[in-house]
Amino acid sequence: MNSVPPFDLPAWKDELDAIVGARAHGQSREVLPRLKSLDERHPNIPEINYQLAWTCDVLDRPADALPYYEKAIALGLAPNELSGALIGLGSTLRTLGQLDRSAEVLSSAKLQFPDNPEFDAFLALTLHAQGKHADALRLALATLCATSEDPGLTAYQRAIRHAASQL
Repeated sequence: MNSVPPFDLPAWKDELDAIVGARAHGQSREVLPRLKSLDERHPNIPEINYQLAWTCDVLDRPADALPYYEKAIALGLAPNELSGALIGLGSTLRTLGQLDRSAEVLSSAKLQFPDNPEFDAFLALTLHAQGKHADALRLALATLCATSEDPGLTAYQRAIRHAASQL
């Protein structure tokens, strides 16, 4: 009988999962040093850098989050994590006032993940911050119409889309 050896998780995976679980339970301040220690012991792991970025964001430290997002994305993430990292990067850039770069990241991510309407919401926020209020509202309304199943909105979807096109 051939037995298949069990799938070996990376040495850092269980510890990262425990840290992320602690953050989910409101222990964000306590997990940042743990994540940094994990990163020192296992450098260049995209998932660790992504969680460092996310934790810095939760702690309202966007300038600290930015290089972690950039490194995580550069190192390569699985699609679901990449999507979240791109949203985090775009949002962080907006918060830091790097509006053109934020719009570029979010627009590019929309092309990469066309079925993820959350990019439209974050891009609308960036467009608004850029002073492109009509574009922001147009995008937000189009996204609302495309994603809502509310009977009142669906009944007036055509009128909403028409009004948005006139902005």
